[in-house]
Amino acid sequence: MPEQAGYSIAVVCEADADRRTACALCDRVLCEAVEWIDAATIDFIRGYHGIRRQDSCLKWTSMKAMARSRHVVAHGFSRGEPREPDAAMAEQALKLLATLDPPPDAVILMRDADKMSRRREGFEQARHAQPWRFPVVIGVAHTKRECWILAGYEPRDDAERALLERERKELGFDPRSRAEQLTASEDGAKRDAKRVLHALTGGDQEREEACMREPPLAVLKRRGAATGLTAYLDEIEARLVPLFGQVAKR
Repeated sequence: MPEQAGYSIAVVCEADADRRTACALCDRVLCEAVEWIDAATIDFIRGYHGIRRQDSCLKWTSMKAMARSRHVVAHGFSRGEPREPDAAMAEQALKLLATLDPPPDAVILMRDADKMSRRREGFEQARHAQPWRFPVVIGVAHTKRECWILAGYEPRDDAERALLERERKELGFDPRSRAEQLTASEDGAKRDAKRVLHALTGGDQEREEACMREPPLAVLKRRGAATGLTAYLDEIEARLVPLFGQVAKR
């Protein structure tokens, strides 16, 4: 993160690929919603980090050990109610980040839903567990973050159009608008989101990033309603944009 970056945003996620997706989408919303932010200046306005400012993110697996070492705990109930999946873990992460001096200006909690249908509800419990000193943005991808990337895939040439048509025929539906049906957990299965995305992009990271960078946000929202993408973009608009002076583009 550049030293002069004004706003610090802590990102809690599973892997670097999840961090790239969460941050790229966040940048899209900020650049389009805030008058004085654009792609040329955003690196000097916000920075993403983990526990330390030089860390790219805080991974869920590392967070558990850090929380134990600092005696950060979350009890079995949240406001008297039984916890939903991952609620305690998410609250630990927020408590851990709240101990930083200074604390982050905002926190993004990012995770795949996988087979945990109530994971988002667990994160929401953690968000409401106490008044945090920072806004908390929740991103839960159903079933995987690859489904979010697929929402932005637009063929660039005849070769890519042929790839998309092949996947449509193989699956029986358009993976861009119905990615929530890519529920297979076995690697390489027909309805494995990772397989479909690799088939369309060849594993090219730049091509994946273009799927988040190039399509209009309206397209991403329309296609991503059932995968949690729309909810994540809406959360950024509602919870992060106000940090930047509430100066919205018209």
